[in-house]
Amino acid sequence: MALNLRQKQTECIIRMLNLNQPLNATGTANEEVYKILIYDKFCQNILSPLIQVKDLRKHGVTLYFLIDKDRKPVHDVPAVYFVQPSQVNVQRIVADASRSLYDSLHLNFSSSIPRPLLEDLASGTLNSESIDKILKVHDQYLEFVTLEHNLFSLAQKSCYVQLNDPSAGDREIEEIVEKVASGLFCVLATLAVVPVIRCPSGGPAEMVASVLDQKLRDHLLSKNNLFTEGGGFASSFQRPVLCIFDRNFELSVGIQHDFRYLPLVHDVLGLRLNRLSVPGEKGGMRSYELDSSDPFWVANGSLEFPEVAVEIETQLNKYKKDVDEVNRRTGGTDGAEFDGKDLIGNTKHLMNAVNSLPELTERKQVIDKHTNIATVLLGEIKERSLDSYAKKENDMMVRGGIDRNELLGVLRGKGTKMDKLRFAIIYLICSESINPSEVEAIETSLRESEVDTCAFQYVKKMKSLNVSLASSNSASRSNIVDWAEKLYGQSISAVTAGVKNLLSSDRQLALTRIVEALMEGRPNPDVDSYLVFDPRAPKSGSGTSGSHLKGPFKEAIVFMIGGGNYMEYGSLQEFAQRQQPVKHVIYGTTEILTGIEFVEQLTLLGQKMGLGSTVASPAPTL
Repeated sequence: MALNLRQKQTECIIRMLNLNQPLNATGTANEEVYKILIYDKFCQNILSPLIQVKDLRKHGVTLYFLIDKDRKPVHDVPAVYFVQPSQVNVQRIVADASRSLYDSLHLNFSSSIPRPLLEDLASGTLNSESIDKILKVHDQYLEFVTLEHNLFSLAQKSCYVQLNDPSAGDREIEEIVEKVASGLFCVLATLAVVPVIRCPSGGPAEMVASVLDQKLRDHLLSKNNLFTEGGGFASSFQRPVLCIFDRNFELSVGIQHDFRYLPLVHDVLGLRLNRLSVPGEKGGMRSYELDSSDPFWVANGSLEFPEVAVEIETQLNKYKKDVDEVNRRTGGTDGAEFDGKDLIGNTKHLMNAVNSLPELTERKQVIDKHTNIATVLLGEIKERSLDSYAKKENDMMVRGGIDRNELLGVLRGKGTKMDKLRFAIIYLICSESINPSEVEAIETSLRESEVDTCAFQYVKKMKSLNVSLASSNSASRSNIVDWAEKLYGQSISAVTAGVKNLLSSDRQLALTRIVEALMEGRPNPDVDSYLVFDPRAPKSGSGTSGSHLKGPFKEAIVFMIGGGNYMEYGSLQEFAQRQQPVKHVIYGTTEILTGIEFVEQLTLLGQKMGLGSTVASPAPTL
């Protein structure tokens, strides 16, 4: 059975809303109980893409509030709390219980509550003589946001900056790694699977894999563990592979422009939690939801923008044709085939017309929605020449460079400051060697446009370090490595791993090629050095592997530390659909970033290094 993260997480939430009671065939509890839902901001973001207000009503939730808002007592009604296990939230719960705001409190923490916080909860309610108000406490292991069936985010902000900050100490790095591993544990617990873990050696990927492996091993020692249902005889032959990567593995994908519909909507219009707001036709802002309930979005999200525009036109013409057909059959036009003698036939046509109205209305709403979104996108594309940026960046990656005049022409042409900065950084990453005169010309051009060059200087510094590493002899190399790793964290090892980590001619990303090799499980020089962790096998040394772990795998979970994007998600889904039989790939990341947001993180790192200029804000002028 294919792993469906969205469905599994939704089921957990519905069970929680029904006071963690068993559900009947209709998906509701046998006994309907009216209740209040209390959540914090993080858990609101977990609920938002999965549960609508009508779903809350269906499961007996009559009122819902943020935990940090002032709330009035509602007697004789139980309250379901869904919050992160934090000191602030525990203090608020104790205050609510002591004030007897609700009849009883059903506490659900998004991840495992640490023992000290549990003790604070117990002592606080005991001291206020309100411990009887706490009916149940559950660890839900739901600390991640599922945006699509195969897409999730841990919603952990600025991981890339934190992991690559030269001033970060060991303790800070360990805390971030622990947090990422805990988030991944929640995902695996929700899916009830124990995967085989693969990752490149060194850097954040290995650190997270190692911590996660130990977490799973510790948890599996318990008889009644979260993976009992997923650890049966049948599933042991169908275990997924979890592939963990660090953003530096393929830096360019986090920066470049993409001309496909879903990445374009995210990058240009700011898609957040499957929602976006765009200017309406008659003024004002229109808010739209874009998720798996929208058939046009599902079918066309991976297409290039011009193909989407054609598809909108096709759908509109088909809709008009279907409306005309309904009118013709029911006598709504001059050429109607309406036979007064055939009352039964006419009644049948009318009934069919009435039954088709909701479906036609829904189709028209979807067409209008995407017509409006495409119109706004087209305006941005023309104003900023986004089609040109996407094409030239792709050409640079395939060819490994660009003509100097063409490069400077782009930097002096249309586009926001951030568009130009992103283009310049892509040039740096693609070039096999740095031409000082060209780089100087780029920096001059960027400064003329008042662009903050900190991010550009940061990538340039890392690139020069890689060149130093490649050319230095073995005696001096260790000194450079020690100095560089202390200064730049893990990022020096991969920014210019070369053309190998750039786009190949068939547009397949390096990430997708590596995932394909890991799923195949055959000997392959690209992945033979990758570490293997199997939490179900006896521990025989870090990253060692047995031949039985090599695959092939039908299912994979791909996780990117330091920020992911819709371009990688789309590439992995296209790869999975191409396979015979079709494979299943879930993509997750610490946070989903637009190119602008990721470059802002690079800018911050550049500033921490004291590099570049700060003449202008890195924010886009949209």
